[in-house]
Amino acid sequence: MQEHPRILGLDIGDRRIGIAITDALGTAQPLLTLGRTHLRKELKDIARMVRKHGVTAIVSGDPRYASGDVSPQAEKAQAFAQAVAEELQLPVHLQRETLTSAAAEELLDRRGIPRGPGRKAVLDQYAAVVILQDWLDGQAASHAAESL
Repeated sequence: MQEHPRILGLDIGDRRIGIAITDALGTAQPLLTLGRTHLRKELKDIARMVRKHGVTAIVSGDPRYASGDVSPQAEKAQAFAQAVAEELQLPVHLQRETLTSAAAEELLDRRGIPRGPGRKAVLDQYAAVVILQDWLDGQAASHAAESL
């Protein structure tokens, strides 16, 4: 069985960064949540994960308005993604993230993760899972269409 490349998914918020990673089968899995501190530390922490897991690309959420217009939060996320790309010299792909928090809440409920303290940090990881899996599914669909 061929092992898939390791890809990191990021859900970038003002207080936390949810992080997901692909497993050996190419499926998005929650990894951890980083508290936001300052850019240098965040980039250093992400670089450490990239090295540890042999990551070859990163997918970052792009929280635009439903209309597709760039929101203030999308501007922040895009700037962070650009800083990651420049610092790590890896491709960083932006993935539209409409309703990812709602999808992540549903995943947590289905997995029986109780509401309460600490759930928001886990929610950020699962939002990163949704972002990364949506991107992976889009790539698979694109490759399938090309082979027709």
